[in-house]
Amino acid sequence: MTEEIKAEEKKSLNFLEEIVEADLAAGKYQSIMTRFPPEPNGYLHIGHASSICLNFGLSLKYGGGTNLRFDDTNPVTEETEYVDGIKKDIQWLGFEWANELYASDYFEQLYEYAVTLIKKELAYVDDSTSEEIAEQKGTPTQPGRRNHYAERTVEENLRLFEEMRQGKYRDGEKVLRAKINMSAPNMIMRDPILYRIKHAHHHRTGDRWAIYPMYDFAHGQSDSIEHITHSICTMEFVPHREVYDWLIGKLEIYPSHQYEFARRNLSHTLTSKRKLLQLVNEKYVSGWDDPRMPTIAGLRRRGYTPESIRDYCERIGVGKRDNMVDAGVLEFCAREHLNKIALRRMVVFDPLKVVLTNYEGTGEHLHSENNPEDPDGGTRALSFSNELYIERDDFMEEAPKKYFRLAPGKQVRLKSAYIIQCDEVVKDASGNIIQLNCSYFANSKSGEDTSGIHVKGTLHWVNANDCFPIRVNEYDRLFTVEDPANAEGDFTDYINKDSLKIIGQAFAEPALKTAGPEERFQFLRKGYFTLDPGSTPEQMIFNRTVTLKDSWAKAGK
Repeated sequence: MTEEIKAEEKKSLNFLEEIVEADLAAGKYQSIMTRFPPEPNGYLHIGHASSICLNFGLSLKYGGGTNLRFDDTNPVTEETEYVDGIKKDIQWLGFEWANELYASDYFEQLYEYAVTLIKKELAYVDDSTSEEIAEQKGTPTQPGRRNHYAERTVEENLRLFEEMRQGKYRDGEKVLRAKINMSAPNMIMRDPILYRIKHAHHHRTGDRWAIYPMYDFAHGQSDSIEHITHSICTMEFVPHREVYDWLIGKLEIYPSHQYEFARRNLSHTLTSKRKLLQLVNEKYVSGWDDPRMPTIAGLRRRGYTPESIRDYCERIGVGKRDNMVDAGVLEFCAREHLNKIALRRMVVFDPLKVVLTNYEGTGEHLHSENNPEDPDGGTRALSFSNELYIERDDFMEEAPKKYFRLAPGKQVRLKSAYIIQCDEVVKDASGNIIQLNCSYFANSKSGEDTSGIHVKGTLHWVNANDCFPIRVNEYDRLFTVEDPANAEGDFTDYINKDSLKIIGQAFAEPALKTAGPEERFQFLRKGYFTLDPGSTPEQMIFNRTVTLKDSWAKAGK
């Protein structure tokens, strides 16, 4: 390998990869260990997907493993449902964890760590209210002040802390605080709370505990217990790194290290769990897996593939500054992958009947490719007869000169079939067009065309005699503005009223009857679609993943 190639590879590394490579080269670690630590209080979203791909990607690239550790230290908001959903999402994205762990696995060990800090006179029980603690911390420009509870003896603190564990005190009556520095420039270092009292049933430990560790205490120590070499967080945890290092140092345990990367926010969406829950509770969406939601469950139901999401996470990269990523990037990744794998099918959304007046016989079977991008994709049978449906907007009675679809006297090709010509427009008593009488050219069959006729337009169609009705959900972006979280007024004011358009009865070719879960389709000239999990054999429902082209960019939205 030349020095130029080596230099180019080095240049393409993100800053976390550079850190890992430097640590391995220096012999600091023989292999790396990362972790993904979600709190099981909601469903994972596209922002979590970036963290998942980063943590699992590093351990796959450099050898090692990634633990899935549930940060289940707040029993009030956590449920087993979310645990199961998180595991399903990670596996669907294509990753397997080295160990499935829970912060609650370490509750006894964390308690002993707290006792160690008390014995070292580095922690104390405080009876102050939350308002008093906040006031005593001072301001960014003024130092805080310790109260008299910080003068309690080791013996008194050990007794009170044990009584807190036994459930002797009410919620909020006491807390355990680290004794660090009430004048620290970093206000998080001003005697942070390590434990609080919470009489609540835990989804794993039941009612065994009346006290629960705070994130700052559970996080670093859990990393240390698991020998995590590179603990990767988002940038809002930069101020917390100081207390992370202080606790590990004072406890003299395995020195895990925290590193931070910037969020990549997706435009026209939200990732705040509180606001997403509001959307669900106030019925703006049908649930956490509504295809308009940025949750991985929603993206999966909408038809996004794991490959397209991993590609998106790779494209947006890893950096140290937060930025906004246009939703078109994610949609582009979906189109790129779906174009390669999606089976082509014909579906007519707004049917207009076409009768081929010179077509003789009961019909015939034609063939059309399943995917022109896949040389091994094969073909499927298409039945053809003298009665067809085309899209109503593929016909214009008074067409301009450069109109290449169907019009009186004009010719078009039917996809994988024949060239036809419109001879007569049939209307009802109200003047509405109800049928087109056309002639077809028998020697213009696709693949065997000897007619010498050249047309510029090709239309999709279905056989009126064997097509079947389906429901189509055309999904679009949930918000009309790029950054709804920071837009003026309430974020719900910017909900896109056209984010869901339901076509109650479209007509599909028979091959679509065998569609399976998570199978992807391109409805010709319409977009990419997948079968909704709520479908039944009697009512098949298809969700649009993305359009064939970026309609938002075209519209200048």
